[in-house]
Amino acid sequence: MNSLRADLSIAVGGLNLETPLVIASGVWPYDPALWSPERLEGVGALCTKAVSLQPREGNRGVRVWETPCGMLNSIGLQNSGVRGFLKNALAVVRNSGRPFLVNIVMESAQEVRENLALLRDAPEGIEAVELNISCPNADCDGMAWGISPESAARAVAIARSEWKGPLWVKLTPQAPDLPAVAKAAESEGADALVCGNTWLGMAMDLKGKRPAFQRVTAGLSGPAVFPLALRTVWQVCGAVSIPVVGCGGVSRWEDAAAMILAGASAVEVGSALFTDFDLPRKITEGLAGYLAEEGLADLAGLVGLGRK
Repeated sequence: MNSLRADLSIAVGGLNLETPLVIASGVWPYDPALWSPERLEGVGALCTKAVSLQPREGNRGVRVWETPCGMLNSIGLQNSGVRGFLKNALAVVRNSGRPFLVNIVMESAQEVRENLALLRDAPEGIEAVELNISCPNADCDGMAWGISPESAARAVAIARSEWKGPLWVKLTPQAPDLPAVAKAAESEGADALVCGNTWLGMAMDLKGKRPAFQRVTAGLSGPAVFPLALRTVWQVCGAVSIPVVGCGGVSRWEDAAAMILAGASAVEVGSALFTDFDLPRKITEGLAGYLAEEGLADLAGLVGLGRK
């Protein structure tokens, strides 16, 4: 398929993307060769790995467990902290020639303020942030900031007070009322919503006769969660007026097209990249061919078409 048949560019939450394909946080290593423009054919934007205020060692024990239709992971947001990111990784990220978002761990209110202040004042300049409100936090009695509309609104308000650039907010599908959480994030100034993150699951170590993960539960991703992710995209797109970025289980161009038909303006790809680094090119070529077959000149004409 000829990727020049249709215009795949799209404006999403303050960023202008050449394609709707965004690499999700946590899956793309800081290898300079992988961040070169030549290596990123089909990619519209990239999210960095999670960045916290202080370095994190991550979880102990088993971190990844393969399932028949995906994988479970319990990495624990391992990273070198915001100062380490600015010193060692930012130059690599900027070399991509693509828009990028720094994925921020929503820690305590004070920690996220300090984190964003350091990013805001970085001499190299950072354009956009993806705020992850999926993580458990002591400020929310051990629950994720994104579980309730009230805590989500507070989290986004805190971030918006420190960050004036494009702010994408990554929601958790664990929220009992995800549309209400989405509305709360929108009301406090989110520019786009990423919907969503992994689903909680677990695995048993049959030889050890105990849960495979030290923390018992882990995040399930991969093709198995795609129908669930598509439903959340549909729900959230019906609740807000800001752009929505679909995320969860995308492994084919057909998956991306389905999310866009449901209302997503762009789509993040994560776990599928572990088996196919060339997937962004394949997905964008597939989308371009689909648009041509359907007589659509640009991607904007496909966004939300399934809702009409």
